Amino acid sequence: MSATTRCPWADGSPALRDYHDHEWGVPLHEDRRLFEFLCLEGTQAGLSWRTVLDKRAHYRRVFHDFDIAWCAQLDAAHIEQLLRDPGLIRHRGKLAAIAGNARAALAVIAQCGSLDALLWSFVDGRPRRNAWRTPAQVPASTPASEAMSTALRQRGFRFVGPTICYAFMQATGMVNDHLRGCFRHATPPPTRP
Repeated sequence: MSATTRCPWADGSPALRDYHDHEWGVPLHEDRRLFEFLCLEGTQAGLSWRTVLDKRAHYRRVFHDFDIAWCAQLDAAHIEQLLRDPGLIRHRGKLAAIAGNARAALAVIAQCGSLDALLWSFVDGRPRRNAWRTPAQVPASTPASEAMSTALRQRGFRFVGPTICYAFMQATGMVNDHLRGCFRHATPPPTRP
């Protein structure tokens, strides 16, 4: 067992530990990566993050590293093909949401200049640092994630409920929800891989 104290959810696998130690909670501003996390968090709905994380490399290959313009061109025929791919979570609505969310993201970029500008506006452009001591204290959603969810839905995004948006905010460093006893709570965020 490692002497390093981590958030309890990170002890499930080596991949989860690596994700926790190097990605989760690190501020992210690149549109393609933000779009990727928005898609993957939506894909997680009803599943564990470990399931999605184990399939992330395949998702990156299939969706051209989450190229937003490429994903926006996916049509119903392509979704039918994707439903037969065992490396993906074969849920029609979630796969179709990637295409629809890409089209919505392109509209946001055209209007706001970047996806980053809209998404980070819900935390005033700065990460929020929380000081939770136990997992039970960490909320499933917040007023900021509810506002993000509402705004994204109004713009045509799907699988972006308040809980999904809060998980997205945690993953992309908009909020730092590493527990106070976790070594990552007090340390500066590492550079994103």
